[in-house]
Amino acid sequence: MSERATNNWNEANQRYLMAAVGVVRETLERHHVHSQERHEKKQTTAHADQASAAQKALKAAAAAMPSPSALETLCTRFGLSGFERDLLLLCAGIELDSIFAAVCGAAQGDPARAFPTFSLALAALPEAHWSAMTPAAPLRRWRFIEVGSGSVLTLSSLRIDERILHYLAGVQHMDERLAGLVEHLQETNELAPSHQALAERIAALWSQSAKATALPLVQLCGDEVADKRAIAAGACAAMGLHLAVIAAHSVPVGASELDGFIRLWGREAVLSNCALLLEYHDLEASDTARAGSINRLIEGLNSPLIISSVERRRASHKSMLTFDVRKPSAGEQRDIWQQALSSIPVNLNGQVQGLVSQFNLNLQKVHAARAEAMGQQLSSENADAAKSNIEVDFGRALWDACRMQARPRLDDLAHRIEPAASWEDLVLPEPQLQTLRDVAVHVRQRATVYETWGFATKGARGLGISALFAGVSGTGKTMAAEVLADELRLDLYRIDLSAVVSKYIGETEKNLRRVFDAAEEGGAILLFDEADALFGKRSEVKDSHDRYANIEVSYLLQRMEAYRGLAILTTNLKSALDTAFLRRIRFILQFPFPDAALRAEIWRRIFPLETPTENLDAGKLARLNVAGGNIRNIALNAAFLAADSNESVRMSHLLRAAQGEYTKLEKSLTEAEVGGWV
Repeated sequence: MSERATNNWNEANQRYLMAAVGVVRETLERHHVHSQERHEKKQTTAHADQASAAQKALKAAAAAMPSPSALETLCTRFGLSGFERDLLLLCAGIELDSIFAAVCGAAQGDPARAFPTFSLALAALPEAHWSAMTPAAPLRRWRFIEVGSGSVLTLSSLRIDERILHYLAGVQHMDERLAGLVEHLQETNELAPSHQALAERIAALWSQSAKATALPLVQLCGDEVADKRAIAAGACAAMGLHLAVIAAHSVPVGASELDGFIRLWGREAVLSNCALLLEYHDLEASDTARAGSINRLIEGLNSPLIISSVERRRASHKSMLTFDVRKPSAGEQRDIWQQALSSIPVNLNGQVQGLVSQFNLNLQKVHAARAEAMGQQLSSENADAAKSNIEVDFGRALWDACRMQARPRLDDLAHRIEPAASWEDLVLPEPQLQTLRDVAVHVRQRATVYETWGFATKGARGLGISALFAGVSGTGKTMAAEVLADELRLDLYRIDLSAVVSKYIGETEKNLRRVFDAAEEGGAILLFDEADALFGKRSEVKDSHDRYANIEVSYLLQRMEAYRGLAILTTNLKSALDTAFLRRIRFILQFPFPDAALRAEIWRRIFPLETPTENLDAGKLARLNVAGGNIRNIALNAAFLAADSNESVRMSHLLRAAQGEYTKLEKSLTEAEVGGWV
């Protein structure tokens, strides 16, 4: 409806409402006249003429309505009788007509009773029936009117509900009692083709069920909340419905609060022509009380309801249509990217395929990444306006923006590591370095080999890229993971095994699923540090805990083989791992304890260029029989000692730092290691 048409309807609706209130007011006035014992006949006739005039005004206002008035729509949708309609107008008149209160007082023979009551309605309004007063009747069931305090029901004051009053006046707004729980969603006109088809299918199934007493429940299952919201909004738009959303943790728990919510939302759904999206995602398993309330909500609502959840919920007593929502396919994502980037005057040289192969983004996140990259480009251009020789690498900015959009929410299970190491910082024998380069090649060329060259068509098993880094602590395993993350420009997440592994049956598997599902979107590098506890040898099944532990390992193997990113496992003891598990790892790197030559090279690279040093002898330092991690600790502590003395880092500082490190290791420095240092 255009703005002009809306304004015309609002004006006509206001006239119609006041005319309808006028008819009720005249009815009360006529009742007052008839109730008098001694009145002249011409007075009664005069009031009858006035009533006839009010009816004519109402008829004229009805004829001027471009579409049904709010009052008539309300009466039709909630099945109000003529008496209930007039009773509602009786309560509305007090709010809309300044002389209505005095008329009520006069009609009841007591100026102090200047308010509507059931007694007045039953006596004055036509077609009166007692059943309209019951709590099960529409006026009280849907809380159109509120009954004031009083010892006698029929003499208690009546008041129209504020939401209903505004609705009759043509003003739409959500009930304040719902506003803190329910949020209206903006309709979306843009969906990926597969999601658009799903929205149309839901609308078609709803249309086929439109003659039923209630539309069937719709359940959307999947990880991506935004996609499910967009599909739900698209289906509702096709049905001419609006959409609102409520989170599972916002559903009231108390019986009275829940019943009140069900009634208020059932009313709101009709008034706003709105469906409800129940997002059942982050509810704690221990919150059984709220889970029970959610079940009662699902059973109690007769308005259109869509459930959004990660996993399928069991069907209730109502019919339920369940759909699995997946991300747009690779082809759809490619089309989305090409359309999103079509207006950008930058030659990306085929980078779209790389973005699609690495990042599994939906339509909203693709547009968000594009906008973020454009913002970075404009910011760089403004900052470097005077430097015409500097070109903004839009492709790099776009890649980094995709990393931000795909960054998984794993704060409770993983820690994101900002890579601080490059190939120059990594000191390893050449075979190990070459294997690490091969790992990077596999990740970088995954799309070409799997998709363009067709290896993915041979089956999904074994397509995941996994690596095992084995070696004692401090030999560079975590640094190597950082180097790969820096080389590939991917996020690196170290998995907190203490948070993942649970003593409760099935919880470890659930946590692993969360890790992989969240990381899948951006193909992040997953680092399972010190993985012996999780990936140890599968035990002989002696009880149910052993059986479930083996299931967890098997589940992990399946997810690693299908994971689109790189999964790295580190262990201090390779022999502790299950041999069947090792056979399914693509790369296995043994990080050796560094010999004297490697230790000398580490010492040469350990200090940043900005660190002042004086007369350091890498050959002498290499005599310390420690791993690279310990060398870093010694170098760092020596730097602090030198800075505190306002001196360059010298061998004397390193000697003191080495003594402290050896104390931590419960070892003693020997003359062979530190002789001739100072």
